[in-house]
Amino acid sequence: MSKNRLPFVAGIMALFAAASIVHTRTGRQPSDPPLPPPASHYSDSVGGTGIVEATTENIAVGTPVGGLVSDIYVKVEDTVRAGDPLFKIDTRIEDAELIVKRAAIVSAEAKVKSQEAILADLANQSSRTANLFENGIVSIQEWDRVRFAAESARARLAQAKADLNAARAAVKVLQVEIDRRTVRAPVDGRVLQVKVHLGEFAATGALSTPLMILGAVDRPNVRVDIDEQNAWRVPAGAPAIASIRGNANLKLRLEFVRFEPYVVPKKSLTGDTTERVDMRVLQVIYRIAEQTTLVRVGQQLDVFIDLGQKGAPP
Repeated sequence: MSKNRLPFVAGIMALFAAASIVHTRTGRQPSDPPLPPPASHYSDSVGGTGIVEATTENIAVGTPVGGLVSDIYVKVEDTVRAGDPLFKIDTRIEDAELIVKRAAIVSAEAKVKSQEAILADLANQSSRTANLFENGIVSIQEWDRVRFAAESARARLAQAKADLNAARAAVKVLQVEIDRRTVRAPVDGRVLQVKVHLGEFAATGALSTPLMILGAVDRPNVRVDIDEQNAWRVPAGAPAIASIRGNANLKLRLEFVRFEPYVVPKKSLTGDTTERVDMRVLQVIYRIAEQTTLVRVGQQLDVFIDLGQKGAPP
């Protein structure tokens, strides 16, 4: 009889479990997104992701000569002019070599003066010996000896002058090498990032993190990526509006600058689950129409380009 009760008890327990689940399950209420999505106010538009960049583009400053950083002359947000020093690589070895090479110039100058004096003496002897030879007082051998000695002294003077010029050139070369270790601003602009520190080794070449970034940012540009399937629709000169991420109600008016002629692989992603990444993008350069403090270089914007009737195929 106990065997007949087991299915009955199991059924009652299953009903109890189902009732408990239904009773404890909370209803899921629909909720609004935390931030309103960006939307275009144009009747016909193409959207893309924009990156704020300097008018001069973001210039990654490097060093032509690797070494320890001994001085840093600027900080973030500083305004610089073309040619202003940014940072310096240690030049103590070169400074010591410069002292030696300048001493070599002094030695070469002294040697030139010595050879000039010797040549002047031999030239005087040669002149007097020539008169004596013409009067038959000295032999031809004596005259040749004095004359050849003067020619040899003239050659030694020329060599001394050449050595002096070489010593001066070596100093100039070393001064250029020392000057190359002071990295200077290539253009007028503002320092946007400083990733170089005193005592660190600054490497040459293209670095994943540049030593410094600078550029002109009074009216920054926006580099907009347009997917290649929509690139043909975008006309030159089309106006655009950028929405600031985090507040879609803050919008910036953009002015067309140019197309980048080379279509590049897609890198900037919107995060859309249906987004294709195996494509290329046309980059369109826009300028922010008004001066604003709402955006910073490197910030992403959602951009909508007005097509109007210009985007229709011919």
